[in-house]
Amino acid sequence: MDISSFYNISSKAIQKAADNSSIANIESTGEFASLFDKAVENLSVTNSYLSDAENEELKWALGETDNTHELTIALQKAQTSLQYTVAVRDKVLDAYREIMQMQI
Repeated sequence: MDISSFYNISSKAIQKAADNSSIANIESTGEFASLFDKAVENLSVTNSYLSDAENEELKWALGETDNTHELTIALQKAQTSLQYTVAVRDKVLDAYREIMQMQI
């Protein structure tokens, strides 16, 4: 599965994660529950990254830390994760619309 086409996300880390993900196992067994669980897990990770980024911003704004490196990393992780999540959501919605437009 190649996810690099999702809205210009061309990270080698994302491609490697897609190659190593359990999506191939889900497709071969056809278990929707496993796919849904994986999607919920990915949403939890995205929320975690967004929370971490917000915490780092607050620490920096309150003067509790001067380390802009950690702030930058947390913000980039959150941004990339959110972009990926939105891209996946858009692809799922496109697939749903296409299925709903099929003639039976």
